[in-house]
Amino acid sequence: MKTDKTNLNIIISIILFMIISIFSIYTTRLFLKEAFNNLYLKQLIFYIIGSFIIIFTTFKGFNLLKKYHLIIYIGINILLLSLLLFGISINGSKCWLFIGPFSFQPSELMKISLIITLSVIISKFKHKKNKSLKDEFILILKLLILTLIPSILTFLEPDTGVVIIYFLIFITMFMFLNLNKKWYLISFFIILFFTSSFIFLYFFERDLFLNIVGDSIFYRLDRILNWANTSGYQLENSLIAIGASGLTGFGFNKSPVYFPEPQTDFIFATFTSNFGLLGASFLIFIILIFDTTILRLVTKKVKLCDKYIILGIFIMLFYGQVQNISMTIGLLPITGIPLPFISYGGTSLLSYLFVVGMILNINKERFKYRN
Repeated sequence: MKTDKTNLNIIISIILFMIISIFSIYTTRLFLKEAFNNLYLKQLIFYIIGSFIIIFTTFKGFNLLKKYHLIIYIGINILLLSLLLFGISINGSKCWLFIGPFSFQPSELMKISLIITLSVIISKFKHKKNKSLKDEFILILKLLILTLIPSILTFLEPDTGVVIIYFLIFITMFMFLNLNKKWYLISFFIILFFTSSFIFLYFFERDLFLNIVGDSIFYRLDRILNWANTSGYQLENSLIAIGASGLTGFGFNKSPVYFPEPQTDFIFATFTSNFGLLGASFLIFIILIFDTTILRLVTKKVKLCDKYIILGIFIMLFYGQVQNISMTIGLLPITGIPLPFISYGGTSLLSYLFVVGMILNINKERFKYRN
C-alpha cells in the first residue's frame, strides 16, 4: 500500500486514540468495582484484535463486504430481531446478544452494513441512463425502507441514539443524491408534518400518543428535559469535573469527582479531569485531523460508491464525536453514544477499527482508479 499523507494521518491518529483510551479507562479504576479494574487491558486486547481487522479489511475484507452487502444486511437484521425475541434485558434495554462468554451489539454492525448497502444501491442507480422521476421515487423508497427496518428494530430495544445515526446516514446520502428538487421539497413538508403531529399528540392526545409510541418514550423525553434544565446527577458531576480541572487537570489517576459510566458515555469528562483544558484541546485537535483526512477523500478521484461510503462513515463518526463531547458539557441531551475510539466497548471499537480498514482500502484503491 503506497504510503501517503492520508495513510499517515489516519494511522498516527489511531495510535494516539489508543493511548488516550487506555490511559483514560485505566483511571476509572478509582470509581469502578474491583471486577471492572481490568477494562483497560480488555480495551488493549480489542485494539490488538482491531489492528488485524484493519489489515484484513484494507486488503481483502472490504471488497467481500460490498459483494455480499445484502446478505450481511439481512443477517444483521435477523440478529436485531432475535434480540427482541430472546435477548436479555440489561438496565431496561435488550442491546446485547450473548453467545457463550462473548457478547456484542448487532446495532453497531448495522451502522456499517447500512452505509455499504445504501452506497451500493445509490451507485448502481447513478450509473443508469435516462432516469425518470419514477426511478428517483423508487430509489428513495428503497433507501427509506432499508433504513426503517433496522431503525424500528433498534428503537424497540430501545436504543434511540443508534437510530439517530441510521437516519443521519440516510439523510446525508439523500442530500448528496442531486435528485429533482421536488423530492427535497416534499421531504421537508413530510418532516414538518410528522414533527407537528408528534408535538400535538404529546400535548393534546396523550392516550393516543401512548398507544402509538409506548410509555418508555417518557424516559427518553426526561433525559432531554434534564439536559435542557442542566440537571441530573451524572451531568452535574461531569460539569464539576471538567470545570474544576483547570488548564492541566488534577493529574493522571487523581480525579476526585465521581460520575456514572466514566469509562463509556463520560470518557471525555474522565480524560479532561485528568489532563485539563490542554488535554481536551489536544484530543479535539486529533479528532479534527482524523475527520478532515477522511472527508478530503471525497474530493479525490475515487469510485462513486466509495464516495458515498466515505460520507456515511464521516457522518457516523462526526455525530458520535459531537454528541458524546457535547452531552458531557451540557450542550446536547445524554443519549448513551460512546466517543469513537476512546470509550470502552468491544463491539463499538472493533466496528470503528473496521471502518478504518475500509477507509485505508478506499485510499489504496484510488491509486489504481487514478492510474
